[in-house]
Amino acid sequence: MKKLSATEKHRPQQNGLLAALSAADCKRLANDLELVPLKLGEILYESGQTMSHAYFPLDCIVSLLYVMKNGESAEIAIVGNEGMIGVPLFMGGESTQSRAIVQNAGQAYRLKAQVLKDEFYGGGALQRLLLLFASALITQMVQTAACNRHHPVDQQLCRWMLLSLDRLPSNRISMTEKLVGNMLGLSPAKVTKATNVLQKAGLINYDAGEIMVLDRPGVEKRSCECYDVVKKENDRLLPLSA
Repeated sequence: MKKLSATEKHRPQQNGLLAALSAADCKRLANDLELVPLKLGEILYESGQTMSHAYFPLDCIVSLLYVMKNGESAEIAIVGNEGMIGVPLFMGGESTQSRAIVQNAGQAYRLKAQVLKDEFYGGGALQRLLLLFASALITQMVQTAACNRHHPVDQQLCRWMLLSLDRLPSNRISMTEKLVGNMLGLSPAKVTKATNVLQKAGLINYDAGEIMVLDRPGVEKRSCECYDVVKKENDRLLPLSA
């Protein structure tokens, strides 16, 4: 059997925004889209750093973190194959105050910043898609802030797991409790307590840095309303999120 190359295994249409473009638009962008592997923990850009590329994830997840002066961080949103990394590029800025770090490894297409801006300001289909995604992303950021302030840790963890699962091909999330704590702005001890609660309830199994969701309906029931708000907005705005 012939072994598939990376370009044969991965296509731009695996990203929801790129898949919603016409054949003509895709053809025009084809030579500028570069398939790149993204490793777990890889930082795509730091807070305040000028962005050189936009990224369109295919089977990976990128977390956007707000980093405090003392080095502590908290996740403000996650992005998978429903969207892209690099919103400030078409919103009038060259940088942002967040850090973009790979939460789950995989592949993405990247596009030079100037190419993205030229496409956006050309006023075509990609412009509308990017604006819809930006609106959905803002909703997720606002809801995340409210959730982190008002809901218990186990509900925050459920929300985070469900948003991650929506962007992954399986029910497994590779993530240590320390990294989960960094994402949620929580101590490892609080994350351990929350995972133990969910594990005793039979909803998940956590072992050696891997979370396996055993009962997704149960996790959805346990989660606060924040997950549902974000998912409904994604389904309403984004072309292939449902």
